[in-house]
Amino acid sequence: MELRQLEYLVAVAEEANFTRAAERVHISQSGVSAQIRQLEHDLGATLIDRSGRAATVTAAGAAALEHARAVLGSVQALRQAVDDVTGLIRGRLVVGMVNGCTVIPLFDALAAFHMSHPGVEIALHENNSDRLVDGVRSGATDLALIGAAYAPPAGLGALSIVSEGLVAVVPIGHPLTRRRRVTLADVSGYPIVCMPEGTGIRTVLDRACAAKGLKPEIALQATAGDAVADLAARGLGVGVLSVSMVDDDRLNALAIVDIDIPAVLALVWSPVQSPALRQLVRHCRRAFALPEPTRALVAPPTR
Repeated sequence: MELRQLEYLVAVAEEANFTRAAERVHISQSGVSAQIRQLEHDLGATLIDRSGRAATVTAAGAAALEHARAVLGSVQALRQAVDDVTGLIRGRLVVGMVNGCTVIPLFDALAAFHMSHPGVEIALHENNSDRLVDGVRSGATDLALIGAAYAPPAGLGALSIVSEGLVAVVPIGHPLTRRRRVTLADVSGYPIVCMPEGTGIRTVLDRACAAKGLKPEIALQATAGDAVADLAARGLGVGVLSVSMVDDDRLNALAIVDIDIPAVLALVWSPVQSPALRQLVRHCRRAFALPEPTRALVAPPTR
């Protein structure tokens, strides 16, 4: 009996298909089939029922599967224990990034981590903040750069990068520029260009409007701050962004004085960290020039 045979058994049982199992373990279908038959011969029992369209475990296969998973889990724990002692870090990390947000320190952290730990594969994907948080909670994503309202989501490890207010961005000569103070009601009197639902800035805007009983017209939406600014500069609506997102000579940025919920840009991760994730978080702290905590940081409950 070999470890690879146990791995193939688990793969076939979970995929219910020899072809998909072979793709998962990166060998030919005939190789998987041959190794499963050898395992069945060694154990003296049929483990996989091949008579139907799907490959299903027999009663003997179900009994074997429980122990196969336990053995493979123990082997992984053994490897991890040795890696922790020797400083060797392996595996795969999935990193999420909010749509349309280019944050150079995050890229610096990923590059530095890759140089230090070349044995760890890094996957990077974009999505809106709500879906990224769901991915971190489910374990599908290890670490994500998100936007949020007021504070990072509760129950996750968190590193706040930016916390700032919202501004209305309008082209020079727009009627709002004549006002000394701009309120949310003032802004809501015009069509609005903003980011889509599920982003931190949009969450702040929607919460503030709901609190004041306002229902603004959302004329256009864009996932990137530059796109929101460009649409506003062309007169297609009043743009709503956070302070640091505005860098366009064609626009005036006017603070919306009665929105007291800040927009937050933060890194979030599961409190249960693998050695690879712990090291990536440390690289992120260095890249963003933030101090190491004296204890694990978990986001407080949102108000």
